[in-house]
Amino acid sequence: MLVSAPKYTSRIQKGGALIPEMRQLVRLWTNAPTDENKDAILRSNPLGKTTRSRLADVLNRIFVPRFVHGAIPCAWKILRTLEEAGASSAILRPIYYWFTARSEPLLSDFVTEYLVPRRATGLRAVGVPEFISWLGTKDMGWSEIVGIKSGRAILAALRDFGVLDGKAKKTLVRPPLPLGAFSFIAFCLSQLGVAGRDMLEHPDWTLFMLTPSDVEHLFLEAHQERLLGYHAAGTLVNLDFPVGSAEEYAHVVVRK
Repeated sequence: MLVSAPKYTSRIQKGGALIPEMRQLVRLWTNAPTDENKDAILRSNPLGKTTRSRLADVLNRIFVPRFVHGAIPCAWKILRTLEEAGASSAILRPIYYWFTARSEPLLSDFVTEYLVPRRATGLRAVGVPEFISWLGTKDMGWSEIVGIKSGRAILAALRDFGVLDGKAKKTLVRPPLPLGAFSFIAFCLSQLGVAGRDMLEHPDWTLFMLTPSDVEHLFLEAHQERLLGYHAAGTLVNLDFPVGSAEEYAHVVVRK
């Protein structure tokens, strides 16, 4: 069952995408209580952080809110299935992006409310001033420095996730979404109760700049590759998957 989205927070300023670090923690996390996991990681410092406080920030402000107690609880277990199945970085990056966006409304809303309409008008350049302008519509009451730091982290994260391109000057691009990654996200959505035409029109696909027509095209491709079964007749849409668990489906996706 989905958990209602939390209020905006500025925690992302403690770390953007941090994909290598998140992948390493996903592989290290266990079923032990959260505090026990954190204590073990703080003692061993597997990420090689220069200070204990920096490592604690990564755990408390980034990893745990996204992948342990996030909008999809225990997301790390789902991601672990892909890591252990040997999924490529190309498949993993958009899936980590999707899970991150689910638990970071500040990031997901900036993409869907600001970047997607901006792309539709043909505008591509994006910087901190644009983020600050959008943030101003939210009446958060944050200080200027918090807004700037959050904006820098958001833009850096979106660059690392493939939504933006460039270093000092960033431009908006359509993030790559390999068929295996698309199919795995669709499987996760189906496990969350999304079905039928709602799957085609689900707002999460907007994170990847996809229209319902784009989504249907990808489903037809995935059907041809036998990653899933997609059948549509008029307004009726039926979707099925060859296996029932994330662990099994991770292997299906990787084999393809």
